[in-house]
Amino acid sequence: IGSTKTKLHPVQERMAKSHGSQCGFCTPGIVMSMYTLLRNTPHPKMDDLDKTFQGNLCRCTGYRPIIEGFKTFTEDWEVMRSANENGICAMGDNCCKLSTKRSSTIDTNTLIPANEFTPYDSSQEPIFPPELLVYDILDKQSLVFKNDTVTWFRPNTLEDLLTLKSKQPKAKIVMGNTEIGVEIKYKHQYYPIRIHASQIPELSTVSTVDAGIRFGSAVTLTKVANVLKNQIKAKPKSHTRIFAALLDMIHWFAGQQIRNVASIGGNIVTGSPISDLNPIFIASEAVLEIGSVRGIRRIVMDENFYLAYRTTVLREDEVVISLTVPYSKQNQFFCAYKQARRRDDDTAIVNFAINVTFEENTKMIQAFGGMGATVQVPLKTCKVMLGRSWNQNTLNMALDSLIEGLPLSPNAPGGMIQYRRSLSLSFMFKAYLEIMNNLNGELNARELSAIEPYQFKVPKSSQMFHILPSSMKTCAVGKPIPHLSAIKQSTGEAVYCDDMPEFKNELHMGLVLSSKAHATFKMDPSDALKLDGVHLFLSAEDISPENNCKLGFQSDIVVFVEKTVTSQGQILGAIVAESQSLAQKAARMVKVTYTELQPVIVTIEDAIKYNSFFTNIVNPSVIEAGNVDKAFTGASHVIEGECRSGAQEHFYLEPQSTIAVPKEDNELEIFCATQCPLFTAQKISTVLNIPQHKIHVRVKRLGGGFGGKEQRPASIAVPAALAANRLRRPVRCILDRDEDILITGGRHPFYIKYKTAFDDHGKILACEIFLYNNGGYASDLSDLIMQRALYHFQNAYNIPNVRAFGYVCKTNLPSNMAMRGFGAPQSMLAGEFMVRKIAEFLGKESNEIAELNMYRTGDITHYKQDVENCTVGRCWRECVTNSNFYERKLSVQKFNSENRWKKCGITLVPTMYGVGFGMPSYQQAGALVNVYTDGSVLLAHGGVEMGQGLHTKMIQVASTVLEISHDKIHTSEVSTVTVPNPTGTSASVSSDLNGMAVLNACEKIKSRLEPFKLANPKGTWDDWVLAAYTERVNLSATGFYKTPTSPYDCSTQSGCFYDYYSAGAACTEVEIDCLTGDHRILRTDIVMDVGESLNPAVDIGQIEGAFVQGYGLFMLEELMFAPDGTTLTKGPGSYKLPSFTSIPLEFNVSLLKGAPNPKAIYSSKAIGEPPLFLASSVLFAVREAIKSSREDAGLPVDDFTLFAPATAAKIRMACEDIFTMKLDIPKPGSFIPWNVDA
Repeated sequence: IGSTKTKLHPVQERMAKSHGSQCGFCTPGIVMSMYTLLRNTPHPKMDDLDKTFQGNLCRCTGYRPIIEGFKTFTEDWEVMRSANENGICAMGDNCCKLSTKRSSTIDTNTLIPANEFTPYDSSQEPIFPPELLVYDILDKQSLVFKNDTVTWFRPNTLEDLLTLKSKQPKAKIVMGNTEIGVEIKYKHQYYPIRIHASQIPELSTVSTVDAGIRFGSAVTLTKVANVLKNQIKAKPKSHTRIFAALLDMIHWFAGQQIRNVASIGGNIVTGSPISDLNPIFIASEAVLEIGSVRGIRRIVMDENFYLAYRTTVLREDEVVISLTVPYSKQNQFFCAYKQARRRDDDTAIVNFAINVTFEENTKMIQAFGGMGATVQVPLKTCKVMLGRSWNQNTLNMALDSLIEGLPLSPNAPGGMIQYRRSLSLSFMFKAYLEIMNNLNGELNARELSAIEPYQFKVPKSSQMFHILPSSMKTCAVGKPIPHLSAIKQSTGEAVYCDDMPEFKNELHMGLVLSSKAHATFKMDPSDALKLDGVHLFLSAEDISPENNCKLGFQSDIVVFVEKTVTSQGQILGAIVAESQSLAQKAARMVKVTYTELQPVIVTIEDAIKYNSFFTNIVNPSVIEAGNVDKAFTGASHVIEGECRSGAQEHFYLEPQSTIAVPKEDNELEIFCATQCPLFTAQKISTVLNIPQHKIHVRVKRLGGGFGGKEQRPASIAVPAALAANRLRRPVRCILDRDEDILITGGRHPFYIKYKTAFDDHGKILACEIFLYNNGGYASDLSDLIMQRALYHFQNAYNIPNVRAFGYVCKTNLPSNMAMRGFGAPQSMLAGEFMVRKIAEFLGKESNEIAELNMYRTGDITHYKQDVENCTVGRCWRECVTNSNFYERKLSVQKFNSENRWKKCGITLVPTMYGVGFGMPSYQQAGALVNVYTDGSVLLAHGGVEMGQGLHTKMIQVASTVLEISHDKIHTSEVSTVTVPNPTGTSASVSSDLNGMAVLNACEKIKSRLEPFKLANPKGTWDDWVLAAYTERVNLSATGFYKTPTSPYDCSTQSGCFYDYYSAGAACTEVEIDCLTGDHRILRTDIVMDVGESLNPAVDIGQIEGAFVQGYGLFMLEELMFAPDGTTLTKGPGSYKLPSFTSIPLEFNVSLLKGAPNPKAIYSSKAIGEPPLFLASSVLFAVREAIKSSREDAGLPVDDFTLFAPATAAKIRMACEDIFTMKLDIPKPGSFIPWNVDA
């Protein structure tokens, strides 16, 4: 739609200039979603954007800048802009300038340069070729395509279709390929005969009949929705109640891209027990028209339609022709509900539909999804309610009957047993209230919140920052320059590893992975090697034993496992073949025979039980400060508590990728998606016994990293390099998502127990704490992650007496590794829980206890580091002011007093994060600056660009030092040839380290040019460069930097472990549904100390992105494991990232003004990791809301559990009430659960 070579489309331009692209891997998909919307709706509304992006995900930005940029295409934006131009805010009394009291000392600058955008004119879009619109010759023909494995039929008459099915009864009918495509790709199903039924009129038409609307089975869900909308507008409300429920459910069905191709018939025949639509069809008694060569029959969808899991009453040769959804009647009421992990594009945990008719022969039909292997119709409950008045007694009978009629075994697939059972009761209660309200409109005001429908609200945001004045026009530092690759990323021209064209004679690698968590094994690759196009099988036999065990930080991860596997997903071998699909197919054909071993240790509790801790590291790690025993003895109060944080998948959108290219003289060129080119080169060098000067690792950019591409890319790069070196041909290895999740591990789960002493005021006197993390099968970085956890558990609070123990558990799970925050976010939960437990114990507000214990300048941490230039208090106070915390807290209390089933919570959370590796050898960086005779500059440094804007910031530094426009400077890639031994891009210090190295190199160039500048003061940069070249002055300079702080000695606790501290504070308000556990973030205000920002736009983007990723950690993302060590969440279908609607409805970010940092480049501060913990403000705000719910139920508000992630299930079960109390709780140990918390 546009390119850097021709012209940008306005969608691409606004995406880039609004700072909506960071790593860029998701950007083309989001751009095309917006472009599609504009082609279909040239003047969209904001709720159109809401629907359009349901199927898109982004892991970097936090979505806000994308929404803000594309908001400028909407009618809503035009109205707001017109009003603002006339001096009137379109928000009226809700104007942010009126509703928030901002500090007048901070300058406000917009990050959306709307006046710079190219106007969008839909009339200038290319039209669809008219000749293709009328070209229907192929549409009128029946087609057949064949290859060696699949025959694809495309009939064009119903008779042909039915004949085909009679001859090929096992043939799969394909419409949108949304189900079969997944089955083929990830479940490795094989369907040799496929029939595409898109051109059959009877299956593709919609008609109105006396009973309702007849939809052809091939009609897409998008078309169904459009028809329903028109009918709802045209017909009386009493006639369209079923349509309204169906339309609402379709809105939450998958994403727009899926709805555009998925068919209504495909949904029915697939027969998923958690289908969003089938409970509605069954409850509404929709009628199916079924065809075969024997004729056509009609059946009502009822409790008998699904015989077993994904099995219907249809005979093998029958085809669904149509579905008729009936009109509702005057005295008929219909409700449907769904609860999922995430609001957008997610499968249901439980869904429900109910059809109630009030007449002499009262009729009720209920249908539940997610409560069994098929859609469940509790006939007994339906019969119990017949002929009864719609009142509380009838409801109670129905609830008791549902408990009996919808049993779930404690180990039922899907887990969350008590939650799912409670949802069945909650949904029945909601339906009771909704129907009661429709009958007489006399519902108690406090009950109304239970049935308030979800309403889209236009998101709001503000970004507040200060640009330092500069006398130089060319001073780029401090300016909100867009990410310099954003335009390329928006046009799809940015190149990632797997975008590179295939090399001549290139081969592909497929990996053989362990499917058991603990077993001995034998392999036989003979069948795989017989396939044409398979060239090589590699295993542990191809590497010397001393070189096989060299991966991972502690060198305890092997290239190929030998004899015994200790986790699912370990690499056993590798197949090299002509194509990726062939390599993967051959890898699956390698026969692996297992003999399972016991025990299988999965959870932290298992590890404690079996005393399974790593012995190759210091374990446990112990820190002691002050006199803990004396403090406990003299304290007025002592409390104990615990908390835990679950595993989190990195889910960078670009999977692990490597291309290994052999060169002459045993050289290897490695294109690898890695944050640590040096580590990758070192491991290839060691395993292949090739010196590093012959291994050239190159990284253009990453599609996200977050720590997941530090050590683990070597596990992919080494086998690829081994194969390339052996075969003397390029080898490409690109992981599928499920492979990536199984191999790489993620963020460490933590379990923490603590005991805290404090005085009557709430001043914390001492803490004894035990931290356990789940390291998986290898120690790797787990001990360093534990070390940071031990240094951060107190969060921003000064605890003078500490005794802390850290245990790294050895389990039979994938080896966990670095992830944004490196153990700090998990452990910091302990400090926050302590503060809140103390407040509850003393009957005080948690913010009062927080302020009392907060670090101040001059304090000393429990690991003996001075706290210098402490700004956490300033951030906190400014956040209180910006958020109107105290006024809004009163509003929350009022709301909660008026509503029983919806509750709000508001809270403040500070953070203080230590910046630095803590390892002197890593605290260094190099740079190379080359100046060419035309004045252009090539800048190279050791930091990898993965979306965090590192290259942009480094170019801004170089521009400022050299006093030239940043447009004259280019960074090509990171390479171990240009900058040798680059420190890994991690720990949030890459701007600090590489920035100083760049400054050092640029200052050398600047000093060499100074004589020419003095000789020609009116000259230009280009003049001085050319003059220097003429005089044979070296225009190439290297830069180097190492941090000047004294190294930290753990044994004596002396020196500086961290270079400095980064601080911030957040205030978040949430609303929860006490009956389902669903929640919305109403508003978040963040104040963050970034020193003097190198680039406010990039830094604010990092804050927002970290917050949303942290939201996933604390509220949503749940890696699930079976008791036998099987990973149950292997992709986006089961593992849910935050989506566009997950972010705060109002999202305000301020950068603290006047807090220069003398220890980093241009007084800036690190930004990647420090803000992430602020997302815990959502968890703690939810906790406040739960307390209100429990108070209404007469339950204690200080005696309930809410661990991270605080999913909908955990929220609902913490809001105990009359419904949850009806359920029996299975006795622990009496069953083997479907899943366990790692």
